[in-house]
Formats: sequence, structure tokens, C-alpha cells
Amino acid sequence: MKRKASAVWQGGLQDGKGTISTDSGVLKDTQYSFATRFEDGIGTNPEELIAAAHAGCFSMALSAELGKVGIKPERIGTTATLTLDKADGGFAITAVHLDVKVKIPGGDRAAFEKATADAKAGCPVSKVLKATITMDATLET
Repeated sequence: MKRKASAVWQGGLQDGKGTISTDSGVLKDTQYSFATRFEDGIGTNPEELIAAAHAGCFSMALSAELGKVGIKPERIGTTATLTLDKADGGFAITAVHLDVKVKIPGGDRAAFEKATADAKAGCPVSKVLKATITMDATLET
């Protein structure tokens, strides 16, 4: 399976602008710029898209892990907070924190904790990141 996205950038770093598109059409010429990345501009940025991908990937991975032990969650809500730090060689994504809330009526806490740990380690987006990944997981019954 292969997935594609594309970006077009025009101009210099601080005065330029770009667009991001995906083959699925979910993003089509979506605007991004220096202001959307490092200030409060309107549009998206690469780090926001990685955080969204991580939140979505983790939620699906957790559903799969819970399914392996016969648990079907009513709801999995994941927020991924990505940290972009300036380092010696430029910028680097140094950390991602996952805040997870899962609703499982009559949930088994031990199975939940194992599933969240396994999903964090096994999520394909987690695997591709060199960042430290932390997590707070709340079981709602």
C-alpha cells in the first residue's frame, strides 16, 4: 500500500507560501506558510499534520489491540501534542504527548493498560518518529 501527498512552495522562507494536497482530496491546495508554522497564521503546517496523523493512527491501533482481547470500545478520543524544538542543526520534533480517553463500559483496567502500551509501541506513526512519546490514558466506564 502506498499513500501520496504533495506540497508546492513559492518564494522565500519567511515571505513565501505553499499548498499541500493529498491524493484522497481531503487536503486540496491547503495553504501553509511561515506564519502558520511559527506564528498564528491561518492554515496548516507539517507538524500539525503529523500530530493529526499520530492521533488517528494511535486511535485505530488501540481499537485493534482492544479487539484482540474481545473489547469493543464505545469511543476512543486521542489528542497528540507535538513539540518542535530548535536544536543545533535546526529544528527537530523532540516529543509527542498522547492524551487518550477511552470509553469502555465495564472496562478491564489491566487489559486497557496493556492495550494502550502495545498501541503506543505498535502504531506505525509512533514507529516512524524519533521523538520521545509519552501518554496519559484515561479509562471511562
